[in-house]
Amino acid sequence: MKIVLATGNAGKLAEMTRMLQGYDAEVVRQGHLGIDSPAETGLTFVENALIKARHCAERSGLPAVADDSGLAVPALGGEPGIYSARYAGSDAGDAANIERLLAELSERGQGDRRGTFHCVMVYLRHAADPAPVIAHGSWTGRIVETPRGHHGFGYDPVFEDPELGQTAAELDAPAKDARSHRGQALRALIQGIAAEVAG
Repeated sequence: MKIVLATGNAGKLAEMTRMLQGYDAEVVRQGHLGIDSPAETGLTFVENALIKARHCAERSGLPAVADDSGLAVPALGGEPGIYSARYAGSDAGDAANIERLLAELSERGQGDRRGTFHCVMVYLRHAADPAPVIAHGSWTGRIVETPRGHHGFGYDPVFEDPELGQTAAELDAPAKDARSHRGQALRALIQGIAAEVAG
């Protein structure tokens, strides 16, 4: 069974492929099929994940998996939320997004540095699937004042796991996968579609 992963991120493809080992599933990235990314016009992680999965399923004629994820900080009214990847602007990179997050927390946070990563993953059997499989994972921690670590991406260097006392960027891949929002969502999604991809 071939499944399209609605992302241009090679790391996500490798992670999904690794976690689907033992199942009768081949995961291909949308770019390998010449599929572009749609505009993310939803107002929630669920809506954006569905938009991306439906776009890929329509253009490929194959089942599709998509995720949408981000960091929600209560002291900032839930920001950056669905705008996490472009918090400092549409062309901003990780460093600029982190810089804005830390500046906003310094100005508006009032000492509350809690943050939660959310990841929603969806699986569509076809573009008109009326009952998509939807999985959610979350990871709550603390936003540190100074970036630490060199692994991962996004806000990982400033997101500290409270139990480990390490940022996500200080964790190796297996340790991060075991705790992260994306790891949780992916395991739940695989459980939800296991019968369909059983070898």
